[in-house]
Amino acid sequence: MQDDRVQEIREFWDADAATYDGSTSHHPQTALELAAWSAALERLLPPAPARVLDVGAGTGFLSLLAAALGHRVTALDLSAQMLERLREKAAAQELDVHTLEGAAEAAPAGGFDAVIERHVVWTLLEPAAALDTWRAAAPHGRLLLFESAWGSAADARESLLAHARARIQAAKKAAPDHHASYSPELVDALAHGTGLSAERLVELVQSSAWGPARIERLRDVEWSIVQAKSGIERMLGAAPRFVVIAG
Repeated sequence: MQDDRVQEIREFWDADAATYDGSTSHHPQTALELAAWSAALERLLPPAPARVLDVGAGTGFLSLLAAALGHRVTALDLSAQMLERLREKAAAQELDVHTLEGAAEAAPAGGFDAVIERHVVWTLLEPAAALDTWRAAAPHGRLLLFESAWGSAADARESLLAHARARIQAAKKAAPDHHASYSPELVDALAHGTGLSAERLVELVQSSAWGPARIERLRDVEWSIVQAKSGIERMLGAAPRFVVIAG
């Protein structure tokens, strides 16, 4: 049954690859937001050139930024189509990123100075096992989990703001974030399929082989996102972004 779930997840993201970068939440377009993300990575990653494993790399947002900072990046993803898009973008930017097709839980052991991810933990069938695997990939390295408050993990205020933002996007006929949604059965099979709170993520990390965790709010990233908006959208702000750090 688990193999069937893994295949369902792979097929979803293969289909999503064609339109994934059309969403600014997946692939920020403004120079300001890219600069904010780059500053965060430069501050949080070990000094370049470090060996960085980007798990669930998708079309390469974090991978490409880390490579541009001079790191030696391996991008791991379950979806061949996502990785193909990553390679196209790496070639266009003349960046060297090694790609590896496979599940996030099947990260190669040893040799990495840092493991990074963005919005991946929620879609893992066994997040606790994945965290231990990532520790084996970077036994003396650092973990950076870039996440945000959404779905059931958002508090009442943020849920209202998110609903208002979604209503505005629908009125503008903006492209949806994904080509479809996970099936209800798949969502039920995931430990955190409806959202993962910062508190729960810290607990997961601290109960894993990584041990003690720290957390930081990515306020510069949030600010850069808001600057690209206008009118009532700017007043509604951006979903809280944060990074959980260990190692």
